[in-house]
Amino acid sequence: MRQISKMFNLNDPGWGRGNNNGSEPPRRPKGDGPPDLDEVWRDFNSRLGSLFGRKPKRGGNKFGGGGDNGSGSGGLPQLPKGSPKLVGIIVVIVIGLWLASGFLIVQEGQVAVVTKFGKYTKTLPPGLQWRLPYPIENHQMVNISQLRTFEVGYRGTARNKVLPESLMLTTDENIVDLQFVVQYRLMSTGAPDYLFKTSQPDESVRQAAETAMREIVGKKPMDFVLYSGRTEVATEVQKLAQNILNRYQTGIQISTVAIQNVQPPEQVQAAFDDAVKAGQDRERQINEGNAYSNKVLPEAQGQVARMVQEAEGYRATVIGDAQGDTSRFTSVESEFAKAPDITRERLYLSTMQEILENSSKVMIDSQASNNMLYLPLDKIMHQAAGARASSSSSPENTAAAAAAAAQPPKAASTPAKPRTPDTSASARNSLLTNPYSR
Repeated sequence: MRQISKMFNLNDPGWGRGNNNGSEPPRRPKGDGPPDLDEVWRDFNSRLGSLFGRKPKRGGNKFGGGGDNGSGSGGLPQLPKGSPKLVGIIVVIVIGLWLASGFLIVQEGQVAVVTKFGKYTKTLPPGLQWRLPYPIENHQMVNISQLRTFEVGYRGTARNKVLPESLMLTTDENIVDLQFVVQYRLMSTGAPDYLFKTSQPDESVRQAAETAMREIVGKKPMDFVLYSGRTEVATEVQKLAQNILNRYQTGIQISTVAIQNVQPPEQVQAAFDDAVKAGQDRERQINEGNAYSNKVLPEAQGQVARMVQEAEGYRATVIGDAQGDTSRFTSVESEFAKAPDITRERLYLSTMQEILENSSKVMIDSQASNNMLYLPLDKIMHQAAGARASSSSSPENTAAAAAAAAQPPKAASTPAKPRTPDTSASARNSLLTNPYSR
């Protein structure tokens, strides 16, 4: 029992050893089994040392150099001490691996900026490229196709405002709350400038865009920025910010400047709405006045043109009549100069014809003793026309008027004998045809 307890006593320094008193370590049994790791490591060190001319230790074992002659039955064959061929092969392999570390693959849309001992030397395009290995040359990958975006005046949503960035002063001394977005990317040859010319290129873009926006808004009135001039303001800001970045040689190209929201400050929003309504009423009244003006002015211009045309027509008529009378008088005067008596007689006859055509009197020759029945056809026709025009006339009045018209007129008194210079056939023919009558 005491022997068993001694065997399993954990405080015994010789617990687990081969002998009873624990003075000797246990020995590996003679048989097949895995080699000891310590022995394998010692054997590896000895063989590695033999490659570089170091002598192996004497007194081998079954896994090492073994025996007095330095070789065992289970060991590896030793190479000659300090073989130059092997050393050259190792050097060539190391140099090849070092040179192969200079190969790199540049992805599409990226460039590799190569530096030699920290100084920029060249830019490698996409594809399989090679540079001198480290530490002679090094490279940095830069994405030139990535579209970078940042907001000014807000973060994420329009409600999450950043008032120190968004509040701006206009030329008419009003304050507007303006929020916009800037998108930019690197130029095709701007990667070295992006890395080495500016310490914080992205922050430089933000500051340049904000500076340009404040300068442009400060030159515009408030109504122009709020309503009609958003696109123009964004275009001018993009040009000005790009000029600033070009002067600082940042290698950055601004793609878009988009204004998201423009409004007056919240503290004066109600008053501004009233002012907007008043401005809209003013515009409406102006539009109504313009519409009335566009309606009245063309009508007045048309009336003026019509009156001018009528006046020109009247003038042409009067001038034509005067010229016609003049030419007629000239022709008569020339005929009168040729035969004064005949011309005077013809003028008299034509004048009497014009007078008698418009007269309702009847001229009777007193030398003839026969009676003549006179029927006033002109009065009958005038009364008939009046009867047709009057729709309210009674049948009795119509019959009375017809009876009165049917009564024969009284015998006309014999008038005085008119002055008839000539009653011959030629005179009667001249009464019927007057070449000088109008």
